[in-house]
Amino acid sequence: MFTGIIEALGTVTSFRKNGSGAVMTVHASGLDFSDVKIGDSIACNGVCVTVTSFAGASFTADLSSETLSCTSFKNGSPGKKINLEKAMSVSGRMGGHIVQGHVDAIGEILSVSDRDGVREVWITLQPEIARYVVHKGSITVDGISLTVNEVLEDRFRLTLIPHTGSVTTVSDWTPGMTVNLEADILGRYVERLLFFRDNEASLSSKDKGSRSAGKTGITEEFLLAHGFL
Repeated sequence: MFTGIIEALGTVTSFRKNGSGAVMTVHASGLDFSDVKIGDSIACNGVCVTVTSFAGASFTADLSSETLSCTSFKNGSPGKKINLEKAMSVSGRMGGHIVQGHVDAIGEILSVSDRDGVREVWITLQPEIARYVVHKGSITVDGISLTVNEVLEDRFRLTLIPHTGSVTTVSDWTPGMTVNLEADILGRYVERLLFFRDNEASLSSKDKGSRSAGKTGITEEFLLAHGFL
């Protein structure tokens, strides 16, 4: 698990296709490797990868065909600067939000503008994750935990402070670039719970005639049973 708080910037020094996947080496002089061991997870631009080897300030990871097909690493190449975050420790702070490092979709940067000391960025929003993106909610963009300041049907807006630009790849974002998006996982769990509740209610209504379709969805009883009240 990650938090979306970037620890260091890294540079891809080697990106070699290997069958349907790839092997990537990243140099990160600013990342603390003192507690890193082979098999550990590191989020690279929001993609959870497993360290297969490391030496000095560099580490190597394998990228599967699935990773290449659904993330911006499909266009990976040496020289690319990426955001890095080690997996969260039990004693760490939850500075951002719950991030899994499982990319939901690829977005395209539509526009970047600076106004009153902040940077506003519009990014495309794919239908498969649009329902999980809400105004003032959290979203992970290239591994960075960010707040959605405006959301439309097919795009959303971010307002970024200068500090974010100084410690992440945000300063390099330009229109036309692709970024990895991961929606807030809490929305997925709520949707899944409601899906099963609605199905259960529907089956119960058909088999026993004891419920009507109008009594499905979020109720006070549901919130209490699942720890929200």
